[in-house]
Amino acid sequence: MIRHLHIENYALIEHLDIDLHSGFSVITGETGAGKSIIIGAVGLLLGQRADSRAIKEGAKRCVIEALFDVSDENLEAFFEENDLDYDASECVLRRELTAAGKSRTFINDTPVSLIQLKEIGERLIDVHSQHKNLLLGKENFQQSILDALAGNQQLLADYQAEYKEYRLLCRQLEEAVAEAKRNREDEDYLRYQAEQLAEADLKDGEQEELEAELETLEHAEEIKSSLFQASGCLRAAGDGADALALLRNGIASLRSVAGVYASADELAERMDSCYIELKDIADELESQAEDVEYNPRRLAFVQERLDVIYSLQKKHGVDSADELLSMLRELEEKLLSIENSDDFIEEIRAKMHHQEEKAQALAKQLSEARHAEAKVVEKAMAEKLVPLGMPNVRFKCSVQSLEDELSETGYDQVQFLFNANKSGELKPVSQIASGGEIARVMLSLKALVAGEVKLPTIIFDEIDTGVSGSIAEKMAKMMDEMSRQGRQVLSITHLPQIAALGSYHYKVYKEDTEEETLSHIVQLEEDERVAEIAHMLSGETLTQAALDNARSLLKNNH
Repeated sequence: MIRHLHIENYALIEHLDIDLHSGFSVITGETGAGKSIIIGAVGLLLGQRADSRAIKEGAKRCVIEALFDVSDENLEAFFEENDLDYDASECVLRRELTAAGKSRTFINDTPVSLIQLKEIGERLIDVHSQHKNLLLGKENFQQSILDALAGNQQLLADYQAEYKEYRLLCRQLEEAVAEAKRNREDEDYLRYQAEQLAEADLKDGEQEELEAELETLEHAEEIKSSLFQASGCLRAAGDGADALALLRNGIASLRSVAGVYASADELAERMDSCYIELKDIADELESQAEDVEYNPRRLAFVQERLDVIYSLQKKHGVDSADELLSMLRELEEKLLSIENSDDFIEEIRAKMHHQEEKAQALAKQLSEARHAEAKVVEKAMAEKLVPLGMPNVRFKCSVQSLEDELSETGYDQVQFLFNANKSGELKPVSQIASGGEIARVMLSLKALVAGEVKLPTIIFDEIDTGVSGSIAEKMAKMMDEMSRQGRQVLSITHLPQIAALGSYHYKVYKEDTEEETLSHIVQLEEDERVAEIAHMLSGETLTQAALDNARSLLKNNH
């Protein structure tokens, strides 16, 4: 439950601090005093869309903060999952808006995402405003109410997990069928491409080897001449003037004086090493020169082979034979996939049917639970609505099952049908009920759900629209009964019958200063409650009769 609410620089509120209590509390005030502003501020803690225009004029930022008692809420798992500090007794939610349009959210002073704030906020507060009456026209809302009353939360979660897997397989099947169709249309062309690449009989690294060989063949005469010329520099043809002969002579000269000159031996060894290396080079030059020859037939073959490779590269938009080989492998895999596509599709279809059966089984359990609970809801709603001024009410919870049409919530269509009279056709609540009747239906549904879903705080924003007198008093008693089930209930109301039943009474009022208008909220003491309820009974002018009536209302209800 909310223990303390702080609002700063929001709309007409400059600074608001109010302690709230468990049980049933009422909030009153003149139209336009700022009651809805407070609801809007609380809505920001539930992750609702922020608008920087809501910041009080002239202020740089606004702050909405609520301190919650969470000692009975079992929120430890949420804090662990989101890596947040956990306090078993208190939790503080805060939302800050800046004039620049930035929004920051905090849980226990730790920055969090808006999604995290919304998740925990919706577990702590349920705000029922007038526009939520429109939900009665939406099938998913009616179904969610029925599921909550039937205790279907875990069963629904299990079903939705299986349904999600089923839909995934459905999409996979659609994609596989579509791809198989496209591939079959392209199969002839793909096979032609693959055959053309296969006929080329490409080898890894072949292109680089052929290009190197082509360079050699095209310059064979030049290369052969250069090799022989280099060899000749080292070894002349028998005239004794070649470099190797000169080295041999030099080595012999050094060794002849080795006995009388200590360094001669070392120098001779070094020259001998050079001789051996140069002799080896000369032999290699002569060998390679013999191997190089001009071969027109081989040149033509290499050129033709490279022309094939270059032509395929240009056709397929690649830069190497290796890429062509990679493309061939991909084409072969694709063709194999086309050949096996029917088997693949049948495999997916079998999985899909199996998954559909699992989802159908859970959907059937959901449907059975909904049909059973529908009877209970019809009886319970009649019991709640008859005392609220509808003695002839007829309420039906229609569950229509379409077993061949699975959806995210099963195969049921749930609709609340209603008629406040003995005769006449039952029609959807949103089509036939008046504003006051819809308010009573919604309150009755909330009262039913409150018994099944443990929400710490429920705020009713003028749920009493369209009712008065004894009906309003009975609605107030219903809200009071909800508060006695261990939750905090706050009702914003214009009706004295409801205001008199609250255990605590808060008043919202406006104050005009020389420069601006501000909204405030205060908790009323007993005498102040009498005066406020008397004003609600008689208007601006207080009469003794109104005061006596107010005291009577308070006395009878406490």
